[in-house]
Amino acid sequence: QVQLEESGGGLVQAGASLRLSCAASGRISSSYTRAWFRQAPGNAREFVSAITGGYNGRTDYLDAVKGRFTISRDNTKNTIYLQMNSLKPDDAAVYYCAARLPNFRSVRIGETYDYWGQGTQVTVSS
Repeated sequence: QVQLEESGGGLVQAGASLRLSCAASGRISSSYTRAWFRQAPGNAREFVSAITGGYNGRTDYLDAVKGRFTISRDNTKNTIYLQMNSLKPDDAAVYYCAARLPNFRSVRIGETYDYWGQGTQVTVSS
């Protein structure tokens, strides 16, 4: 089993930055694909960013966050990060981290992930 725990959410003003962390424990390795999704009230869960496993993980981003958000991973700590800059009110949501074994399906499909965290709230005031 794998456990994921997010941290780093909070209330910020538009234009500010936050860094989310997702620490993994249990039977997980650096080969796992790790991702961030978000869900705002009344909206469906939305892919935000992902990083594949290995030493040169490939990254993918939702168009709306490209150039503002950066995903990274520290395999020595089994932790991924989401650096969020220039936050907008539209970024407000509960952010969830997810993990899965490598496969050929799109990293953007939430249903392909095996493990999920409890979520961390990000609130952005205008």
